[in-house]
Amino acid sequence: MNTLNPNAEAYAGKVRLRVCGICLQDDKLLLVRHQPTLNNDAFWAPPGGGLQYGETVEACLVREVLEETGLQSKVKRFLFVNEFLEEPLQAVELFFELEVTGGELVTGMDPEAGEGQQLIEEVAFLSLNQIREIPLANKHSVLHYLFSLDDLFGLPHRFVQA
Repeated sequence: MNTLNPNAEAYAGKVRLRVCGICLQDDKLLLVRHQPTLNNDAFWAPPGGGLQYGETVEACLVREVLEETGLQSKVKRFLFVNEFLEEPLQAVELFFELEVTGGELVTGMDPEAGEGQQLIEEVAFLSLNQIREIPLANKHSVLHYLFSLDDLFGLPHRFVQA
């Protein structure tokens, strides 16, 4: 049985549509470190979050990046789809290339969660070597087998995590 962080319970037992951003700067990838969620010690992932009713995917991504990282951004192009399914969590994730247009990198928050229920612990631009040092269980599946950060721009349009 998987042990879910109580701060992530709001996402359990439902399919979520998430919009995520791939943002490179100085050969480093923008990532967000979350509290342990499900069978890990921490969880590093590209910024992103759930699409709200009436919101465009582009607006969602710009909002999520600002909330999580303090950075203003613009969406450049669609990259790929990732499917995540690990009981009790399920998400379909749309990944887009992002460009930073302003702001200052800060550890942000999820406005839907209370002060004691925040999952975000750190934001950083990490090099390929730094990403490789993170154990597989502690990073998003799209980061598992990169030979270069440019690989994120050439993944198949449907990428499934087992």
